Amino acid sequence: MAFSKQWDDRYRLNQQLSVWPWTDLVSYVMRYARPQSREWRVLELGCGAGANIPFFQWLDVQYYAVEGSPTIVSQLVEKFPTLKERITTSDFTREIPFPGPFDLVVDRSSLTLNLTTDIKKTLSMIHRCLKPEGKFIGVDWFSTEHADFLMGQPLEDHFTRGNFPSGQFAGIGVVHFSTREHLLDLFADYKIEILDHKIIRHDLPPTAEHKVFASWNLVARKI
Repeated sequence: MAFSKQWDDRYRLNQQLSVWPWTDLVSYVMRYARPQSREWRVLELGCGAGANIPFFQWLDVQYYAVEGSPTIVSQLVEKFPTLKERITTSDFTREIPFPGPFDLVVDRSSLTLNLTTDIKKTLSMIHRCLKPEGKFIGVDWFSTEHADFLMGQPLEDHFTRGNFPSGQFAGIGVVHFSTREHLLDLFADYKIEILDHKIIRHDLPPTAEHKVFASWNLVARKI
C-alpha cells in the first residue's frame, strides 16, 4: 500500500517531530552493527523528522534515507543540505530508490506500519540490496501483547489492524503487530541474531489506555 497521507498531515501540523536519536537504535547499532569505516553505507527506512541523522553523522558513515512524506523531506534537506541527494521521498514498500549494496539498513517503527504482504515485499528488496553478511536492525516493531492490539479492526490478516477508535494508534492508518513465530516467518531469508521483546507496564497514574506498551527489537543478518 502507498505511504499513509495521515503521516504527511501530521508533519504539516508539526506533530510527531521527534528530533533526538532513538536510544534503542543507537544501542543496537553500537553493540551489534558498529560501522568499521567511513565507507559504510547505511539506509534508513522512514526517517521521519530526522531524529537519527545526527547519530549517523557522528559515526561519519554514508547515510541514505527513504521517507514517504514530502513535507518532512523538504524540511530535512533544508536542515541537512549535504544530504540533499541522499534523502528522498518514496514509498519503500514499492522500491528502494538508492542502489546497493548497503552494510546496514535500519528501521525504527516505520516498516511495521504496513500490511504483512508489503512488509514481506520490502524485506525481500532489502535482502537484495544488502551486502553479504549485511544487517537489518528493526526497533519498536509492535507486539501482539500491546494493550491496543485488540482495539483495531483486522485488515489483511490477524496481525494487521486499523481504524483504531482511540489510543496510541488512532488516526495513523495501518499498524502491524507481531509474535515471535510471525517474525521468524517474516525473516525466513535472514538469520535473526538478536530478538528482544520489550514490555513496559504503566502503573501510575492509573489509566484505562496504554497500560502495556509491547514491541520487538531485532538484528537480522543477510544469509
